[in-house]
Amino acid sequence: MIDKTVKNVQEACNGIEDGMTIMLGGFGLCGIPENSIAELVKKEVKDLTCISNNAGVDDFGLGLLLQKKQIKKMISSYVGENAEFERQLLSGELEVELIPQGTLATRCMAAGYGMPAIYTPAGVGTEIAEGKEVRNFKGKDYLLEYAFDADFAIVKAWKGDKAGNLIYRSTARNFNPVMAMAGKITIAEVEELVEIGELNPDEIHTPGIYVHRIFQGEHYEKRIEQRTVRPKN
Repeated sequence: MIDKTVKNVQEACNGIEDGMTIMLGGFGLCGIPENSIAELVKKEVKDLTCISNNAGVDDFGLGLLLQKKQIKKMISSYVGENAEFERQLLSGELEVELIPQGTLATRCMAAGYGMPAIYTPAGVGTEIAEGKEVRNFKGKDYLLEYAFDADFAIVKAWKGDKAGNLIYRSTARNFNPVMAMAGKITIAEVEELVEIGELNPDEIHTPGIYVHRIFQGEHYEKRIEQRTVRPKN
């Protein structure tokens, strides 16, 4: 087994440069790679294209990179909680590609499987379809969408071993598994890093073959994007 551990987040993010395309796992604020995002802010890399389910909130997640004007383009499916994102979009400071959530996930999956493109019915007949190839299969129209081409994929897992095998918990098992497969270089930050052989093979969600660097993160806030509670009866 190859030991893929790195000493810290600084070593994990080595090689991320201006102008790169980066996938970042998470659903809302759940399961986002908090340590790695903070490191990208410190590195002051700019002109990034970020592929993520969402754009964080104003003071957390990818919102921290937006505040520093480090993101050139966002490719997302949900961006409704970030006022700075809205301001940059409306002012023309930020390029934005909004795509259906299933299409986002499947384009990640296609990249991981080595497929150049997919056909999907989502978006047919809308602005999303403008300029794209449409083919008809058995009487139904489908859009051609290309697999993503990301320099790095950065994911966050609950537990991982030194070989890069990962286990996610609950909602954090969202875009992380498909993105882990899809980056040219995949970085995994985990809450708990264990020795090789300690994880039950039947419980592993991402095999270590997809992961290039792994480290144990720290000080996770795990914020809730929209806290809703049911009133007591």
